[in-house]
Amino acid sequence: SGLIFFVIGAAAVTMALDYPLGTARNMGPGGFPVIIASLLALCGLVLFGRAFTGTEEEPIKIAPLPLLLVSGGIAVFALVLMGAGLVLATMALVLLSSAASGRFRPVSALLLAVGLAVGCTAGFVYGLGQILPVFGRWFTPLFG
Repeated sequence: SGLIFFVIGAAAVTMALDYPLGTARNMGPGGFPVIIASLLALCGLVLFGRAFTGTEEEPIKIAPLPLLLVSGGIAVFALVLMGAGLVLATMALVLLSSAASGRFRPVSALLLAVGLAVGCTAGFVYGLGQILPVFGRWFTPLFG
């Protein structure tokens, strides 16, 4: 994984160098990507180096149900965002993903889902002006 991170970071730095870097005070369009890609490449080198030091680690055990629930939550969000809107898509994502936890509590998950839906709507739609439907086309007959 360290080599993969390094190669991706190095490739991104190479591509970002085609853009003006600017200065520290007035960063150009290539400045931020170069910094982030350089950090990714550095992390890759550190991971690669650590692979040759220390003791052997226990193999990772993958839990299929949590993996399916989290991945399914992301897929549901992507599939229903335009139809259901940001509020319901966010709530579906949070509820499905939180069901992957061994400490899942429906009331807490619902409160978290409502809070994140309100926060995402306030932040992205109203704060940043992103063009996302709060309630999608499925609710056009209800809300006009």
